[in-house]
Amino acid sequence: PVVKSLLPKLSRPYVTYGFDESADYRALNFSQTGNVSQFQVARKGSGRLIDVDLNLPGRHNVLNALASIAVGIEEGVKEEFIKDALLSFQGIGRRFHSFGAFPCLKGEVEVVDDYGHHPKEVEATIKAVRQGWPERRLVMVYQPHRYSRTRDLYDDFVNVLSEVDVLLLLDVYPAGEQPISGADSKSLSGSIRQRGQLDPIFIDSKAKLEQIISGVLEDGDLVLTQGAGDIGKIAAHWNDNKQNVFMVTK
Repeated sequence: PVVKSLLPKLSRPYVTYGFDESADYRALNFSQTGNVSQFQVARKGSGRLIDVDLNLPGRHNVLNALASIAVGIEEGVKEEFIKDALLSFQGIGRRFHSFGAFPCLKGEVEVVDDYGHHPKEVEATIKAVRQGWPERRLVMVYQPHRYSRTRDLYDDFVNVLSEVDVLLLLDVYPAGEQPISGADSKSLSGSIRQRGQLDPIFIDSKAKLEQIISGVLEDGDLVLTQGAGDIGKIAAHWNDNKQNVFMVTK
């Protein structure tokens, strides 16, 4: 709505894209199976639909792809080249990066790592998981990024983090900031618990993470490491120790 309100002020030609029926390039009939998103593109004035398979999950990634499609077509790139590129695109680092299957004490789980650290980004990632893997429990390991962001968006974080099935909260990644009272992971954990939907697990030391998560995982879980701090290194370390990382007993 905000961007749309600015359009009358533009003096140059422009092209719009989105899910809205007024868009010049509109995404229709979105569906998702696992990592693959399928949708159709309606180009205003063309009278036909373009079928697209995107090797990334979620409506947010469909919007990103739609922007690429619009630019490509406007620049004269052939549709088949655009479609092939989107299907073969493997994404970028730490954006819903799947590390595949890991054995755990009760069976097998899948691990995905994502950089998103704003409530809206976290929400988009959760929705992508729910759309593509509706039958799986979502186990999120979340590391808040910056005390100031946690303070300023505190209620939004409480709301969105309450939407997962199992939540393990690491300490805030400070990014050079000093601690702010009430804007830490222990406080977040308490506020989420008070809502009554979820009983989060606050982990005060990364050294405890593998033992704790080994005890809560169930066969078929999707484990999502989420955040912009050094949590990505944790996921990469897990991948280097795939056979043992979730097999820790007390």
